[in-house]
Amino acid sequence: MKKTFVNLDKIREISAQIPTPFHLYDERGIEENAERLKAAFAWNKGFREYFAVKATPTPAILKLLQKHGCGVDCSSLTELIMGEKCGFTGDDIMFSSNDTPDNEFVEAARLGAIINLDDITHIEILKNLAGIPKKICCRFNPGGAFEIANKIMDNPGDAKYGMTREQIFAAFRELKNLGAEEFGIHAFLASNTVSNDYYPVLASELFQLAVDIRRAVDVKITFINLSGGVGIPYRPEQQPNDIMVIGEGVRRVYEEILGPAGMDDIAIFTEMGRFMLAPYGCLVTKAIREKHIYKEYIGVDACACDLMRPAMYGAYHHITVLGKEDAPADHLYDVTGNLCENNDKFAVDRALPKVDMGDYLVIHDTGAHGRSMGYNYNGKLRSGEVMLNADGSFDLIRRAETPDDYFATLVW
Repeated sequence: MKKTFVNLDKIREISAQIPTPFHLYDERGIEENAERLKAAFAWNKGFREYFAVKATPTPAILKLLQKHGCGVDCSSLTELIMGEKCGFTGDDIMFSSNDTPDNEFVEAARLGAIINLDDITHIEILKNLAGIPKKICCRFNPGGAFEIANKIMDNPGDAKYGMTREQIFAAFRELKNLGAEEFGIHAFLASNTVSNDYYPVLASELFQLAVDIRRAVDVKITFINLSGGVGIPYRPEQQPNDIMVIGEGVRRVYEEILGPAGMDDIAIFTEMGRFMLAPYGCLVTKAIREKHIYKEYIGVDACACDLMRPAMYGAYHHITVLGKEDAPADHLYDVTGNLCENNDKFAVDRALPKVDMGDYLVIHDTGAHGRSMGYNYNGKLRSGEVMLNADGSFDLIRRAETPDDYFATLVW
């Protein structure tokens, strides 16, 4: 059974001022998790988390993580602008993009961000637009399937990201000739892995690649970015990753591979969105309609525009009916929004306690890739965001959209 970080009384207090639906974040949980991550990699002197802005592009979140030493990973012009407005500049920013427009390269260079090149052809483009910086990173894609203990975790060979092994060697040679002095390697090979082995296996592959590149090209590799991919247990029966075990696993292969090669000064970077934020956010919504036809339906005041993962991916998000946590889950419901799409369902055939009109439902694990993936289909307006502070107070950190926002870009 998943537990919420908020109770019914607090939601009644918040919703008296901020109507549902809204995404709610747990300040205490976010801060404690950021410190756990730092502790897990404290053995690495240069360790730094570059939070993936795309997961939760909200200034209050970014500034909170900044207090705990995090940088930001940006993938677009607007994310770069947000990063700068929140006080991130220079090496505080990783710029990891693909199919990158010219103006985004120019802006990343202006900010002094660490540019992570997705393709070998981007070298010439960056050189002509802004010049090659002294510090540069390249994204690696080994191709094929990525396996852990004979289990396929993902298929990098089908992904549009990164360079082949041959290309990344050639890229480092070219970048060195163009004046680059410090190099980094980045790779993202699997998504939402609920396995303590993912990072150590990935690290082993990237560490050996770094050794091979240094020997062949004679460049100074100063950091390796393990990217994201460390997941969370969306389902209550899943066991969460243990970040301390993960950190120790990476340390072990670091010492086995990089130590003997004399490369034990390499910094480890991570780029987590889901692990950092997902469990510490939820979508709070209210039951407003019920329907009894061939199935039992509960209609809520949120919709897929507020959380698209269930509609888009069939993703599971646990649901708690506040105030009925200990009641038997003896009713079977589809929990729906009011879009004119039949996939606008937060749950299908979900066993829940009896839901009465006016009940508050908490949809778990929306702190990453939740509100950030919102959209405006059917003219729906995206919900706001609220921070539940460690002292029990709360703040509106993004207001809900209004019709004026929706119409602002129209030419009548």
